[in-house]
Amino acid sequence: QVQLSESGGGLVQAGDSLRLSCVASGSTFSNYAMGWFRQAPGKEREFVARNNRSGNAKYYADSVKGRFTISRDNAKNTVYLQMNSLKPEDTAVYYCAAGETARGRSYEYAYWGQGTQVTVSS
Repeated sequence: QVQLSESGGGLVQAGDSLRLSCVASGSTFSNYAMGWFRQAPGKEREFVARNNRSGNAKYYADSVKGRFTISRDNAKNTVYLQMNSLKPEDTAVYYCAAGETARGRSYEYAYWGQGTQVTVSS
């Protein structure tokens, strides 16, 4: 079992930056690929970014490529999402997720955090 807890969301203006953090507990963090997803009101949950167990392979949705950076610190059991040049369309609840062999699909992740709200005003 893995428990995930996100933090770092908030209300910012377009062009600002935020860094989300997700702390894991309950199991060996380095055994899991980690992903970030988001869900805007009235929309389906969508993939944002993911990295592999070691963190040396990273993948991004086209909509955030070049603006967002995923990273992880296995010593701190934490995965981060650095979000730069934020746009109003980035407004959503952001979730971190863990899966042993997960890739870009939400069903591949067995464990989810409770989410953190990011709101970007224009």
